[in-house]
Amino acid sequence: MKLYYAPGACSLASHIALRETGADFDLEKVDTGTGKTETGAAYAEVNPKGYVPALKLDDGTVLTEGAAILQFIADGAAANAPKLRLAPAAGSRDRVHLQEHLNYVASEIHKSFSPFFASEPPAKSDDDPAFAKLVKRLDYVEDLLSDGRTYLMGDEFTVADAYLFTVANWAHPLGIGLDRWPNLAAFVERISARPATRAAMQAEGLIQ
Repeated sequence: MKLYYAPGACSLASHIALRETGADFDLEKVDTGTGKTETGAAYAEVNPKGYVPALKLDDGTVLTEGAAILQFIADGAAANAPKLRLAPAAGSRDRVHLQEHLNYVASEIHKSFSPFFASEPPAKSDDDPAFAKLVKRLDYVEDLLSDGRTYLMGDEFTVADAYLFTVANWAHPLGIGLDRWPNLAAFVERISARPATRAAMQAEGLIQ
Protein backbone atom coordinates (compact mmCIF):
# COMPACT_ATOMS: atom_id res chain seq x y z
CA MET A 1 0.00 0.00 0.00
CA LYS A 2 0.99 3.60 -0.49
CA LEU A 3 -0.43 6.55 1.43
CA TYR A 4 -0.40 9.90 -0.34
CA TYR A 5 -0.20 12.63 2.28
CA ALA A 6 0.61 16.25 3.01
CA PRO A 7 2.41 16.92 6.31
CA GLY A 8 -0.04 17.72 9.09
CA ALA A 9 -3.07 17.60 6.80
CA CYS A 10 -6.08 15.38 7.47
CA SER A 11 -4.11 12.52 5.91
CA LEU A 12 -2.21 12.36 9.20
CA ALA A 13 -5.19 10.48 10.66
CA SER A 14 -4.81 7.69 8.10
CA HIS A 15 -1.05 7.68 8.68
CA ILE A 16 -1.59 7.24 12.42
CA ALA A 17 -4.11 4.45 11.85
CA LEU A 18 -1.74 2.58 9.54
CA ARG A 19 0.99 2.73 12.16
CA GLU A 20 -1.45 1.59 14.85
CA THR A 21 -2.09 -1.59 12.85
CA GLY A 22 1.55 -2.24 11.99
CA ALA A 23 0.62 -2.42 8.31
CA ASP A 24 3.29 -2.52 5.62
CA PHE A 25 2.97 0.69 3.62
CA ASP A 26 4.90 3.37 1.78
CA LEU A 27 4.49 7.13 1.94
CA GLU A 28 4.47 9.66 -0.88
CA LYS A 29 4.26 13.34 -0.03
CA VAL A 30 1.97 15.56 -2.08
CA ASP A 31 2.31 19.27 -2.74
CA THR A 32 -1.35 20.16 -3.13
CA GLY A 33 -0.38 23.63 -4.32
CA THR A 34 1.54 22.42 -7.35
CA GLY A 35 -0.40 19.19 -7.76
CA LYS A 36 2.83 17.17 -7.81
CA THR A 37 4.02 14.35 -5.60
CA GLU A 38 7.56 14.15 -4.26
CA THR A 39 8.49 11.81 -7.15
CA GLY A 40 7.32 14.41 -9.68
CA ALA A 41 4.12 12.59 -10.59
CA ALA A 42 0.89 14.45 -11.30
CA TYR A 43 -1.27 13.82 -8.25
CA ALA A 44 -4.45 14.27 -10.30
CA GLU A 45 -3.62 10.98 -11.99
CA VAL A 46 -3.79 9.30 -8.58
CA ASN A 47 -6.71 11.25 -7.13
CA PRO A 48 -8.61 13.56 -9.49
CA LYS A 49 -10.15 15.26 -6.44
CA GLY A 50 -6.76 16.81 -5.81
CA TYR A 51 -6.66 16.54 -2.05
CA VAL A 52 -5.25 14.08 0.44
CA PRO A 53 -5.42 11.40 1.62
CA ALA A 54 -5.41 8.75 -1.05
CA LEU A 55 -4.50 5.15 -0.35
CA LYS A 56 -3.23 3.07 -3.27
CA LEU A 57 -3.65 -0.64 -2.67
CA ASP A 58 -1.32 -3.34 -3.93
CA ASP A 59 -3.72 -4.22 -6.76
CA GLY A 60 -3.72 -0.63 -7.99
CA THR A 61 -7.08 0.36 -6.51
CA VAL A 62 -7.08 3.89 -5.10
CA LEU A 63 -9.24 4.78 -2.12
CA THR A 64 -10.09 8.39 -1.28
CA GLU A 65 -11.92 10.30 1.48
CA GLY A 66 -10.38 10.11 4.92
CA ALA A 67 -13.36 8.67 6.79
CA ALA A 68 -13.65 5.80 4.28
CA ILE A 69 -9.92 5.11 4.30
CA LEU A 70 -9.85 5.04 8.10
CA GLN A 71 -12.54 2.37 8.20
CA PHE A 72 -10.75 0.33 5.54
CA ILE A 73 -7.56 0.46 7.59
CA ALA A 74 -9.40 -0.57 10.75
CA ASP A 75 -11.15 -3.46 9.05
CA GLY A 76 -8.12 -5.13 7.55
CA ALA A 77 -5.19 -3.06 6.29
CA ALA A 78 -3.03 -5.53 8.23
CA ALA A 79 -3.78 -9.10 9.23
CA ASN A 80 -4.14 -8.21 12.89
CA ALA A 81 -6.17 -5.04 12.32
CA PRO A 82 -9.60 -6.45 13.31
CA LYS A 83 -8.18 -7.69 16.61
CA LEU A 84 -7.10 -4.16 17.49
CA ARG A 85 -10.72 -2.95 17.43
CA LEU A 86 -9.88 0.35 15.78
CA ALA A 87 -13.48 0.22 14.58
CA PRO A 88 -16.46 -1.76 15.94
CA ALA A 89 -17.77 -4.63 13.86
CA ALA A 90 -19.49 -3.67 10.62
CA GLY A 91 -23.26 -3.70 11.00
CA SER A 92 -23.19 -3.14 14.75
CA ARG A 93 -24.79 -0.17 16.47
CA ASP A 94 -21.39 0.86 17.78
CA ARG A 95 -20.15 1.00 14.19
CA VAL A 96 -22.89 3.49 13.41
CA HIS A 97 -21.77 5.60 16.39
CA LEU A 98 -18.20 5.50 15.05
CA GLN A 99 -19.48 6.71 11.68
CA GLU A 100 -21.36 9.49 13.46
CA HIS A 101 -18.09 10.67 14.99
CA LEU A 102 -16.18 10.39 11.72
CA ASN A 103 -18.85 12.30 9.84
CA TYR A 104 -19.05 15.02 12.48
CA VAL A 105 -15.31 15.56 12.44
CA ALA A 106 -15.28 15.61 8.62
CA SER A 107 -18.32 17.71 7.86
CA GLU A 108 -18.44 20.00 10.87
CA ILE A 109 -15.08 20.42 12.61
CA HIS A 110 -12.77 19.90 9.62
CA LYS A 111 -14.82 22.22 7.41
CA SER A 112 -15.11 24.81 10.17
CA PHE A 113 -11.31 25.02 10.39
CA SER A 114 -10.91 25.44 6.62
CA PRO A 115 -11.50 29.25 6.47
CA PHE A 116 -8.62 29.81 8.88
CA PHE A 117 -6.13 28.38 6.38
CA ALA A 118 -7.01 31.07 3.82
CA SER A 119 -4.56 33.84 2.96
CA GLU A 120 -6.95 36.25 4.68
CA PRO A 121 -8.49 34.20 7.52
CA PRO A 122 -11.48 35.29 9.61
CA ALA A 123 -10.92 37.09 12.87
CA LYS A 124 -10.43 34.84 15.87
CA SER A 125 -13.24 36.55 17.71
CA ASP A 126 -16.59 35.34 18.96
CA ASP A 127 -18.13 38.16 16.94
CA ASP A 128 -16.93 36.60 13.70
CA PRO A 129 -19.45 34.09 12.25
CA ALA A 130 -16.78 31.65 11.06
CA PHE A 131 -15.04 31.60 14.43
CA ALA A 132 -18.34 31.35 16.29
CA LYS A 133 -19.23 28.31 14.16
CA LEU A 134 -15.91 26.63 14.96
CA VAL A 135 -16.37 27.36 18.66
CA LYS A 136 -19.82 25.77 18.62
CA ARG A 137 -18.48 22.63 16.94
CA LEU A 138 -15.64 22.29 19.45
CA ASP A 139 -18.01 23.02 22.34
CA TYR A 140 -19.94 19.90 21.37
CA VAL A 141 -16.84 17.72 21.58
CA GLU A 142 -15.80 19.37 24.84
CA ASP A 143 -19.17 18.48 26.34
CA LEU A 144 -18.96 14.93 24.97
CA LEU A 145 -15.60 14.38 26.65
CA SER A 146 -16.74 15.94 29.94
CA ASP A 147 -18.06 12.60 31.24
CA GLY A 148 -14.49 11.41 31.75
CA ARG A 149 -14.25 9.09 28.77
CA THR A 150 -10.73 8.50 27.49
CA TYR A 151 -11.67 8.31 23.82
CA LEU A 152 -14.67 9.23 21.68
CA MET A 153 -16.13 5.73 21.93
CA GLY A 154 -15.24 5.24 25.59
CA ASP A 155 -12.21 3.33 26.80
CA GLU A 156 -10.98 2.02 23.44
CA PHE A 157 -9.01 4.00 20.89
CA THR A 158 -10.58 4.02 17.42
CA VAL A 159 -9.84 5.60 14.07
CA ALA A 160 -12.27 8.40 14.97
CA ASP A 161 -9.81 9.48 17.65
CA ALA A 162 -7.01 9.69 15.10
CA TYR A 163 -9.17 11.97 12.96
CA LEU A 164 -10.34 14.19 15.82
CA PHE A 165 -6.77 14.53 17.09
CA THR A 166 -5.49 15.53 13.66
CA VAL A 167 -8.13 18.20 13.13
CA ALA A 168 -8.26 19.57 16.69
CA ASN A 169 -4.48 19.85 16.73
CA TRP A 170 -4.71 22.46 13.96
CA ALA A 171 -5.85 24.90 16.64
CA HIS A 172 -2.24 25.30 17.78
CA PRO A 173 -0.48 26.38 14.55
CA LEU A 174 -3.49 28.55 13.68
CA GLY A 175 -3.07 30.48 16.92
CA ILE A 176 -6.49 29.52 18.22
CA GLY A 177 -5.33 27.15 20.92
CA LEU A 178 -7.47 24.82 23.01
CA ASP A 179 -7.44 26.64 26.34
CA ARG A 180 -11.20 27.15 26.35
CA TRP A 181 -11.74 23.42 25.78
CA PRO A 182 -9.74 21.68 28.55
CA ASN A 183 -11.25 18.23 27.99
CA LEU A 184 -10.42 18.39 24.29
CA ALA A 185 -6.94 19.71 25.08
CA ALA A 186 -6.33 16.74 27.40
CA PHE A 187 -7.63 14.39 24.70
CA VAL A 188 -5.18 15.84 22.17
CA GLU A 189 -2.35 15.36 24.64
CA ARG A 190 -3.34 11.73 25.21
CA ILE A 191 -3.41 10.92 21.51
CA SER A 192 -0.17 12.80 20.85
CA ALA A 193 1.60 10.55 23.38
CA ARG A 194 0.64 7.33 21.58
CA PRO A 195 3.67 5.69 19.90
CA ALA A 196 1.89 5.45 16.54
CA THR A 197 1.00 9.14 16.64
CA ARG A 198 4.54 10.16 17.48
CA ALA A 199 5.96 7.90 14.76
CA ALA A 200 3.60 9.34 12.15
CA MET A 201 4.33 12.94 13.15
CA GLN A 202 8.06 12.32 13.13
CA ALA A 203 7.86 10.73 9.68
CA GLU A 204 6.01 13.82 8.40
CA GLY A 205 8.54 16.18 9.95
CA LEU A 206 6.05 17.66 12.41
CA ILE A 207 8.04 16.81 15.54
CA GLN A 208 11.59 15.76 16.27
